[in-house]
Amino acid sequence: MEPSFAKRSLRDVIAILVVAVFMFPIFWWGLSSIKPYSAIFNKDGPVYFAFAPTADNYRVTLLGYSRVELVLDSGGTYGAGGASSYDSRQTIVDSVVIAVGSTILCIILATLAAYAISRMQFRGKQDYLFWVLSQRFMPPIAIVVPFLFMFRDWRLLDTHLGLILAHTLINIPIAVLLLKSFFDDVPKDVDEAAMIDGATRWQVFSKVVMPMVRGGIAATAVLCFIFSWTEFLLSLFLTTSIRTLPVKITTFVTSTGTEWGFITALGTSAIVPSFIFILLVQRHLVRGLTLGSLKE
Repeated sequence: MEPSFAKRSLRDVIAILVVAVFMFPIFWWGLSSIKPYSAIFNKDGPVYFAFAPTADNYRVTLLGYSRVELVLDSGGTYGAGGASSYDSRQTIVDSVVIAVGSTILCIILATLAAYAISRMQFRGKQDYLFWVLSQRFMPPIAIVVPFLFMFRDWRLLDTHLGLILAHTLINIPIAVLLLKSFFDDVPKDVDEAAMIDGATRWQVFSKVVMPMVRGGIAATAVLCFIFSWTEFLLSLFLTTSIRTLPVKITTFVTSTGTEWGFITALGTSAIVPSFIFILLVQRHLVRGLTLGSLKE
């Protein structure tokens, strides 16, 4: 039965309020990124819209401007410190290389593993799947010390390759389990019919099954990218000169105070690649995330 107008209106109001509650921190974060120093640290209380928007925070973090060259509305300067302290251009490049590299490697390995697990039958299969999932349950802090010693011996500390491998290892379990559920939704009869027609197992996998689970692969790739893009602990311990965005943001908390303007500007910029990635695969994302939820 169709709900009444009052119920639909109440549902819509509640939905808008819930969305507003979750979106307000993001809105405030973005608003703070265009505030001048005087509006962020206003002693009389929070400043909402009574300020002149400025792009100075973005110019310092994204374009490499020196903070001492930018003058506040009050006539003062940002204080001591040059462009090297807050210039985040190399950080963004490093983060993109690591996130994209680990996502590609993770999807390649997880797709092969998930298809094999989906189609093969062996003793202890469910126990094995639980063991794979348990690797994702383990907090990064529990493995960071072994990683540190292994990567030191393999000369992978403070390298892009080292971080790509580390992020791939922590994302593979969830990627395998997600992709397995997507492969399970493709009937095995499809494989058998293709092989009867003369296709090899690899041809079945690459030309028949893979196109049918593009949505699942896209959804898994988005999750792997976001997990790598926002990973903090491993990036902090395994690198010194290479700083990903979460690690770089922590350096804006100094002994003289917290640079909220620069933090919000860089944080807002860090959200953009995730949104772009999602927009590129949005056609498959909803189908991919719901592919394993329904059974015939």
